[in-house]
Parts: sequence; structure tokens; C-alpha cells
Amino acid sequence: MSKTAWLFPGQGSQAVGMGVALAEAEPAARALLQEADEALGFRLSALMAQGPEEQLKLTEHTQPAILTHSTMVVRAYGERLPKPDFVAGHSLGEYSALVANGALRFADAVRTVRERGRAMQVAVPVGVGAMAAILGSTVADVEAACAEAQAQTGKVAVPANFNGPGQIVIAGHVEGVDAAMEILKAKGVRKMVKLPVSAPFHSPLMEPAKTHMEPLLAATVFAQPSCPLANNVDAALVSDPAALREGLVRQIPGAVRWEALTAALLREGVTAFYELGPGKVLSGLVKRQAKEAGIEVAAYAIGGPEDLQALA
Repeated sequence: MSKTAWLFPGQGSQAVGMGVALAEAEPAARALLQEADEALGFRLSALMAQGPEEQLKLTEHTQPAILTHSTMVVRAYGERLPKPDFVAGHSLGEYSALVANGALRFADAVRTVRERGRAMQVAVPVGVGAMAAILGSTVADVEAACAEAQAQTGKVAVPANFNGPGQIVIAGHVEGVDAAMEILKAKGVRKMVKLPVSAPFHSPLMEPAKTHMEPLLAATVFAQPSCPLANNVDAALVSDPAALREGLVRQIPGAVRWEALTAALLREGVTAFYELGPGKVLSGLVKRQAKEAGIEVAAYAIGGPEDLQALA
């Protein structure tokens, strides 16, 4: 029997105007926006709708904005979609997933991710860290290049996101990331691009953010979820509330194992994927990985009323 997974995007999918059409069309989405504003003590709704873009791009605003948009979709359309057998989210999206399966209250989650964004930003001064996307290389080559770069420079360079076959993101100090890119270039890798991010997420340089977030997450109530989470840090199917909390702590400096997570869902028989929130990155990654594995799946991205109409 076919199974369903709901997926939730992470940072990078934000844009001024996000959620506006959804809020106009759906009272449940409008109510969720008001809930976000009240929980945070400022008008996140206005920032999402009107910008300015530079403010929306600040990590402490981006993270609650994406979580809010994703949860708006769930509140508006969750009853009209197939119920999930599993949920998963990319980095920040793991919080959205845990709201969707009932493990976290939205108000707790939106306050927590704002603090998470602040902690990640202050962990490393601007200009010290970097991230880069490496396309068309192997895991072994990227890991070897990072290890060699660290030995050469004495600076951090590690794989941060294993997004899909041939799609790996590295993170660390600017010097370490640059050295790893030069090593990969010498090996014939041609498609590499520095990412426009303000910190080296999912690298050991995020340990101060982990230390800051650990007591906050320890004080947050986690309930028994309605379905398992396929988590980032282990690519494991998790339902125990304590393990869900621990996964959120460990994912801050840990790599996002999205390719392995997707493989786990495919092994479980998931053939219908719904990406809920802004953007279409995760549904695209799932389609490509399933195709390479010879598995037929349906993957949809739903961020507003036009997407639901297209699905119908």
C-alpha cells in the first residue's frame, strides 16, 4: 500500500510576499499569522508580506517566517491532503515537521526557531565562515577534499548537507572552504558555487549555537507525535519525544543527511510526497533521487491556493 510523507523546506526558500495569497484565501492561515505575531511580539506577518527583503533575509527572521508559512499551509489544507505516514524537514524545516505531527506547539516552535536563528548568526562573525555547493562530485571525493583542506589550512571544512546524488554542500571557515574548492577543482569538479549565507551552518563552528539552544530545547514540551519523523542528523525514523528533542540539538552542528533520509522513506514504501511551504526544492530533490533509484513517485509542492488548484 502506498504511503505518504509531508516535507518541509528550510532556509533559502523565503521571499517577500510569502504566504500573502494563502492568508487572503484561507481564514485558518490568517489566524496562524496572528498567532505568530502574538508569540513573537512583533509583526512577522508584515515583514513576510512587505519586507524589506534585507530584514526578511536575517536568519532570526527567515527561520520563523518559513516555519510560519509551512504551518499556514498545514492549517489551511492539511485536512484536504492525504494524512502523512511520515514527516521530514530540511534543517529548520524539521521544526515545521514536528509542528505538523503534533510533537511541538506552533507558538513554542516559532519562538524557538527565532532564538535558533539568532544563536546561529552570533556563533560565527560575519565574513569568517562560508558555505559552497558542490555539484557532480562523489561523497568520498568531497570528504577527502575537506580533510585535505583542513590539514593544509588548519581551518574547518566539512560536508554540511548531503542533499541528493551529486549535490553536496560544504561549510566551515572561509579559508577551509576555499581550499576544499581548489582541491576539488584540481580533481576536475567544475560546478561549484559559494552560497549567499551569513554563517557556516551545520558545521562544528555551530557548537556555540548548540550550547545555547540545548537548555532552551530541554525546557520545551515535546508530545507524542501522530507519525514518525525522518530526522536530519541520523536519517532515522523517530517517534520518541526525547529523541526528537535530541535530534534538534545535534542537527545544529551536524550534517543534514537529506539523501539518506529520502532513501529511508523510499524503503518504507513512500510514493507520495507533499512539500508544504515556500519553494519547490525538496520535491525536486525527491523526484530526481527516486528516478535514479528506478522508483516511481509523485511529488508536489504546495505553498498557496494556486498550487492546491493545480493539484486538484
